[in-house]
Amino acid sequence: MNNANGIPSWIQASSCIQRAISTGTPIVALESSLITNGLPKPVNLEVALQIQAKIKANGVEPATVAVMEGQVRLGLSTEELEQLALADDAEKISRRDFGPARAKNWTGGTTVAGTMLVASAAGIRLFATGGIGGVHRGDTGDVSTDLTELAKTPMAVVCSGAKAILNLPKTLEWLETVGVPVIGWQTDEFPAFLVRSSGLPVSIRADSVVELVEILQKHWEVGGMGALICIPCPEEAAVDSIIFEAAYEQAENDALKANISGKALTPFLLNRLSELTNGTTLHANLALLLENAFISAQIAKAMK
Repeated sequence: MNNANGIPSWIQASSCIQRAISTGTPIVALESSLITNGLPKPVNLEVALQIQAKIKANGVEPATVAVMEGQVRLGLSTEELEQLALADDAEKISRRDFGPARAKNWTGGTTVAGTMLVASAAGIRLFATGGIGGVHRGDTGDVSTDLTELAKTPMAVVCSGAKAILNLPKTLEWLETVGVPVIGWQTDEFPAFLVRSSGLPVSIRADSVVELVEILQKHWEVGGMGALICIPCPEEAAVDSIIFEAAYEQAENDALKANISGKALTPFLLNRLSELTNGTTLHANLALLLENAFISAQIAKAMK
């Protein structure tokens, strides 16, 4: 059952989002697992507010997705962002978790896949994040739900490629298999999140917002689903690939010794990488998040 604005009744949209829909103001969806699981306190709240401000300053409405005491929320106020950022027991919510989250009154941050599910149900087709999940390194066979969501949800995801802690060649092969175009924003190479380039090719390059939006429109006209828009980390903040790999090897060994796996692994690795690089990886993460927010606002305006 949908509300008057077309949003399903199980989604509680803020007044700002409802107004944006009714007035035709462009909207960019934002995830919240970045706030609950991806960044340390108090940086998590500071960055969330900066991202929203960057999008608003460009005449676009940010729609942060989260679950607050069992309610699926689309659009959060400053006070609600603070509540989420300070929560010590917030869950990490992906596609499979919405039923339990709503039934058990959880509070949690939505992943890329979880955010795509909610935003798409509300008619939003553009979403900005940092790095997506993918195929994990090693022989675990672990494939992120982010990839399966891209295969079935008509959503353009603005990101800086996939996290460099993943198996990037296999991630790109997976995306090709399920028909997800990987669009390089003014680049021919797939970004590796904190590292500007992976040495791997994107499927198509776009050098302007007009060109990019046309690609998306034509993709959806023929029944295409998800699309990745890949923006390299700003050059002045990016991490050197050799430094990153050395730090990653140490972080991975530390995770093995601590017996950390599953959904706790990625947050552990990102935090450990920041420690091992004296904050360089955290600085790169913040820089690319703000850059992606700015460019996503330009794309959102062109899509209207």
